[in-house]
Amino acid sequence: MTLGIAAVAALGCAAGAFYWLHARVEKPAPPVASTELSGSDKTHLADKNATAAVEAASASAVANKAAPTVAGQALRAGEALDYTANVSKLTNVANLTLRVVDQRDFLGKSAWHLQALAHTENPLRMVFELDDQFDSYSDVGTLTSLQYEMHLNERGQKVESVQRMTATGNEPAPANATAARVLPGTRDPLGMMHYLRNVDWLKTPEVRSPVYDGHKLYDVRAKLAGFSASVTVPAGSYIASRIDVRVFDNGVEMKDASFILYLANNAARTPVLLEATMPFATARVELIKAK
Repeated sequence: MTLGIAAVAALGCAAGAFYWLHARVEKPAPPVASTELSGSDKTHLADKNATAAVEAASASAVANKAAPTVAGQALRAGEALDYTANVSKLTNVANLTLRVVDQRDFLGKSAWHLQALAHTENPLRMVFELDDQFDSYSDVGTLTSLQYEMHLNERGQKVESVQRMTATGNEPAPANATAARVLPGTRDPLGMMHYLRNVDWLKTPEVRSPVYDGHKLYDVRAKLAGFSASVTVPAGSYIASRIDVRVFDNGVEMKDASFILYLANNAARTPVLLEATMPFATARVELIKAK
């Protein structure tokens, strides 16, 4: 399972990206579809079992229509958030940076350019050298995904994936991209992460959304579990809202993959901590610095 910069992962604080990162350490994923398709095959469904995935996620799409529209009030162009990742008893095995690069016109729509950078640190880096970059172009009003990119460099092997989102399959993709057929309202892990920052959790205690991680389509459900949690991370101490994130694959909840995201109760609703439960370990992604 590669959701994790998700529902953050993902969900990537991005937290998603970090789960995705370690899922690849455990079992490297096959090359993404955009490296395999060309010509008339450049439009593909976002899941190998696409029909079942769409049916399983349809309820999420309906629920998503009732979710609050976001205005991007918690996002700021130029924002950079640095994190350290601890896995089980190992500290600082990787570092992660989340950036709000800018707001721009993309395909005739106003979009945020969101970015995540992930790098392993020693001693893990000695056995798994990883330097990955993820880019999302997400609609300013809803943070639904317009384009999701993965630029991966792992153990010297590079993979480039640029996936243009389409709900109809009729929109052509540029020469360097693949058209990924997704449900209306689908977010990528970075867009979902920032969407959770913008939800008014006192008025909307639970939200659902289809999330496409570049490989598969998931149904992600996030629920407010507390509004005044005390959180201490390297960046400082915060009073934060606790958001429990659950992931469903083809209608079945993934019991071995769940996330707890803590959003500071400040104007930026800064993601200060992500706790992830994974099949092979538990992870804690802590904010080091916000600028």
